[in-house]
Amino acid sequence: MAAPPEKTLKNLAGKWVMNKTLSDDTDRILQMQGVGWFLRRAIALATITLTITEYIQDDLTHIDITQVASPGGITTIERRVLDWEYRDHTDKIFGEVKGKSCWVKLSDVDDDEFLKTGWDDLEGEHIQGYVESKGGGWTADQVWGFEFIDGKRYYVRHVVVRKGDDWKLARLVYDYQK
Repeated sequence: MAAPPEKTLKNLAGKWVMNKTLSDDTDRILQMQGVGWFLRRAIALATITLTITEYIQDDLTHIDITQVASPGGITTIERRVLDWEYRDHTDKIFGEVKGKSCWVKLSDVDDDEFLKTGWDDLEGEHIQGYVESKGGGWTADQVWGFEFIDGKRYYVRHVVVRKGDDWKLARLVYDYQK
C-alpha cells in the first residue's frame, strides 16, 4: 500500500515492506558488499519487512529499524541517531561497519545527483545515511524520502554503494503496512 499522507520522515513509525516490483535489483550492490551468492539468492526471494520506531531523545531524532527477511527470519537491527556522528555496528549481513545519519537539505547532499532527484519534496529535509565497511572496502550513501510513482506516494531510499572505482545505484521502494 502506498504511504498515507500522515506518514512523513518525522513520522516513519510502522511496518514497511520492500516493493520488489518498484525497487531496483540489489544483487550487484550486495555482491559488491561481499554478500555471498547463496545469501543474495535468499534475499532476492525473501519478503523484506522494516519495523520502524522513531522518537526524540535529548533533542535528537532516533530511528530504530528491525529488518526481517522472510522466510528464513534473517533479522538485523539498526539504531540510527540523526546527529552525523559515527557509530559502530555489527550486522549479520554486512559485518563490522560504522555509520552516521542526519537530517539534510537536498542542496547540501554532496557528490551524486541520483541521491538528490525524484523526491516529492525538493525543498524540505530528508534523511541521509552513510556507512563504511570496516573490512570490506565499500561505502554506502543513502538519502531517504518520499516519491510519487505511478501517481502513488511511497517511502523510498536512494542508495549509492562504492568500492574502489566501482559504484552501483539502487532505488528501494517500500509499501506501508501499518
